Amino acid sequence: MSVQEKSNRIEYFICCIGAFAKRFAISNAEAYRYLASLGGLYYLYGNYDYVHTQSIETAVEDMGRICMRQGGALLI
Repeated sequence: MSVQEKSNRIEYFICCIGAFAKRFAISNAEAYRYLASLGGLYYLYGNYDYVHTQSIETAVEDMGRICMRQGGALLI
């Protein structure tokens, strides 16, 4: 993976975390911890090739659903 590809992925992940935080009115740090602990970031990382072709809103909804299945308390 090139440096540019890595940079693009990092930027996308940061954007998705920020959008998740905004959607649920929590801080970016809280969103990161929530997503990391309940599999949302793992989903985003593992499915990047597909997920990044969708809207950020769709990614936020998908991550939220994944986290809810793992016991997350934030409701979509």
